[in-house]
This record gives sequence, structure tokens and C-alpha cells, in this order.
Amino acid sequence: MNSHDLAATELLSYISEVIVNSWGIQPKNKVEGGDDKKELHLIIDADADLGLEEYLLSITPELITITASQTQGVFWGFQTLNQLVDSSQTSLSIPCATIHDFPRFEYRGLHLDVARHMFSVDFIKKYIDLMASYKLNKFHWHLTDDQGWRIEIKGYPKLQEISAYRAQTPVARYRSWLKRLGLDWLNTFDGKPYGGYYSQDEIKEVVEYARKRHVTIIPEIEMPGHSLAVLAAYPELGCHGSNYQTATHWGTFDDIFCAGNEETFAFLENVLAEVMDLFPSEYIHIGGDETRKKKWRACPRCQARMNEERLVDANALQSYFVGRIEKFLNSKKRQIIGWDEILEGGLAPNAVVMSWRGIEGGIESARLGHNVIMTPENELYFNFHQSLKQTEPLAIGKYLPLQKVYQYEPIPEVLTDEQAKYIWGAQANVWTEYLKTPAEVEYMVFPRVLALAEIVWTPASKKNYIHFISRLHASKVNSVLIEEH
Repeated sequence: MNSHDLAATELLSYISEVIVNSWGIQPKNKVEGGDDKKELHLIIDADADLGLEEYLLSITPELITITASQTQGVFWGFQTLNQLVDSSQTSLSIPCATIHDFPRFEYRGLHLDVARHMFSVDFIKKYIDLMASYKLNKFHWHLTDDQGWRIEIKGYPKLQEISAYRAQTPVARYRSWLKRLGLDWLNTFDGKPYGGYYSQDEIKEVVEYARKRHVTIIPEIEMPGHSLAVLAAYPELGCHGSNYQTATHWGTFDDIFCAGNEETFAFLENVLAEVMDLFPSEYIHIGGDETRKKKWRACPRCQARMNEERLVDANALQSYFVGRIEKFLNSKKRQIIGWDEILEGGLAPNAVVMSWRGIEGGIESARLGHNVIMTPENELYFNFHQSLKQTEPLAIGKYLPLQKVYQYEPIPEVLTDEQAKYIWGAQANVWTEYLKTPAEVEYMVFPRVLALAEIVWTPASKKNYIHFISRLHASKVNSVLIEEH
């Protein structure tokens, strides 16, 4: 069976499963004697004048047709059809319509942090199903951080034995200023070890599950900062080489990978080689954010590296670090994505920038001719409070209501038309410092993820918040939060 036939077979299997489980109908192929009076035709025509994700959906009383040039288009067309189905009555109802549709942005992303709190494989699959339902196609899986390492690396077993676990977890909002004053004991912890990791077999299972739903998983392996969990297991990779522990509170830390140590780069290249074997994505996220450089400035090896490479300051050393990793990944036909701090000291030649500290990093990157994913925290961080009600669960802070999400525009006005072409898309991030359960994640994601879906799919000229709210009311999605706004 060639790849085209396999993709079509997988598509039919997926659609049949949804029709059975969600519509309550047992579909029959024509060869099985299907009912000619009520048919669903899926047409994949490579010669059709339709883009990769574009589709035509036609619904009449007798026939539903989804036409596309690729299976992706048919898949997204079916998601639209599924949203139109009304199964609340005794009989199934679908309104007649003709829809010609395609996405505004190629990159339509949703993120999940599993380093702070980990979630089951079943929940990750549910998360991917959620994404596919609303035509989001990039799952940014944040697998490593100071507080835990969540991916099995066979070449470095201590990552599973030590880095994947922390001694305890904050049970209230952690206040870093207490630590700076030496009053750590005033912070409240649960006193319970926490951890775990995904085996390589589990990773492969999730990747395959996502592939069948046209969702690409982009793994993130943090460097050079947010690496304290690694240093707890392999202290020789740090600047002073001893007394590291996987972080038990939130925030940033001075201890990071030593940029003057060749062992650091050997370790990271070996880890990334295993990561690439698990994830077929062209893009690998290498972090690059919130890198404190205090230890680099005091480290003889880092200073020697700066002298050898004629680097003017620690920012240039970070640029050297990121550039080396990019060169390695490029040699394997992969590309890097990094948070907007990778601009500091000079941007690596082929890097994609994820702009989170506002939009300035995205603007600068687009002007430099680099692809950009817009994910500004004040508009697209779903770990912020979404309601002012007293019943809101504990969150990291700030307030991000549904309307503010919906009204976000990914293309900054200051960009020229040519520069705007480098805005690859947008993504919402879900950090889990205070999200311990699937129910808490779902509460924070809905209904804001529906606003995200319209941001990245719908043309800006066709967005209408009042119409959006009316559709949410009809769907009864998190109606309490809808009412507030």
C-alpha cells in the first residue's frame, strides 16, 4: 500500500470511528451496500485547484461531499461537518450549506507543560483530539525544565532515575522574594516526592496518534537555562559541578549548562539524537528563555570559550551556544524554534522565533527575515486567571479574559506586507505550575482555546466577537465564563 492509499485508509477509519461514537450511526461503504439516499462522499483530487489544507464542503438533503487536494483538507472539512451536527434531538440533524474554507495561518499551535505537572498518555491523546477538533495542528510538548525531565533517554539513565523527580512541590503561590531574604521556610510545600516520565514507547504511541489526526508534535528540550533537573543527575555539565538538586519551586535559577564544557554539547547532541528518533517533526524547540548568565561570567571555562571565539559578552556566548545546537540539528535536516531570548547576542541563521515577552521579539525577527510564532503572554497564556470570580482556581497570576484572547491580532501593524509574511502563526501556552489535574487544565483551556482557533484560522476581516459569543452560548461550552464577558 502506497502512502496515499494508507493516508486515505487512515482517514476513513478515523471518520468512521467519529460517526459511530459521536453520531450514533453505523456507516457503510458503498461496497457494503450503503444507503444511496444518504451519502457522505470524500473526494481527494490531487488535480483540484485547492491548497494543502483547503476544502469544499457541500451539504444537501441527500448528499454530503467534502472535496480537497490532500487528506488534510478532507480531515479539516470533516471537523467542520462534525461541528454542524446536532445530535441533541431524537434524530440527527445537519443544516444544508456550502462552505469553501482554508486556514489563515500555517502554524496553529497549542502548548502543554508537563515538566511542572505530568499528565497521562490518555489525557495527552484527549488534548490532541481537542486540537484536531478545532483545526489546531501543532502541539508544543514542553518536556523538560528545572522541576522535572519527562522523556526517557536511554543513553542517560540518570535522567529517569534522578532528573524526573523532585523532593516536593509548592501548594500555594511560591514567593521568590522570600527565598532571596533567606525565608524559604515561609513558603508552603507538600513534602511529597513528585515525578515520572514518558517511556520511549509511550512517546511513539502519542506521536503516531497525533499523526493520524494531522497534528505535528514539536518537542521542547530546554537549554541552556531551565536545566537544573539535568544538573542534579549530571553535575559535571554545570559551571561548578556539584550540589545541584531538581528544583522544588517555580521561577528561574542561576545554575545552567556550562557553555565552556565540551561535555555539555556532547550530552545535548546525544539527547537530541534520541529525541529526533522519536519525533519526526522538522522542528525541535530548544528553549533559550530566561537564561541567567551570572555563572557564565564567573566560570573559567566559559570565559575561556569567550576568548577563543572572540565573543564580546555573555549574550554573545548564548548566541554561540544556540548556534552550535542549530548547526547540529540542521545537519540532521531539522530546524530549531526558540523563545525570543535567542535574539540576544545575535539570531542563529535559520532559527524560528517564538515571541512570548510581548510582540517586540516577533517584530524584530520578522524584519530580519525569520519565521515567527506569536505567543505573547498577556494575550495567549492560558495559565492566567480567566475570570474575576472568587471561585477561580489558584493560578500564577494576571487576568486574561476570553474577549482579550479573541481580539488578539497576530500580525503587528508596524510590519510591511513583505515582513508580515514571516508571521508563521500563533500559539497559546498552558504552563502547569498550579495545574495538577486534567480537569484543571481543561478549565483553563476552555473556552479560550476556541478563541485561539478563530485567531489562527479565520480571516481577520470575518471575525466578530458578538457572533462568536452567540455560537459559544449555543454550544454551551463553559457558559459560566462566557456570561462574565
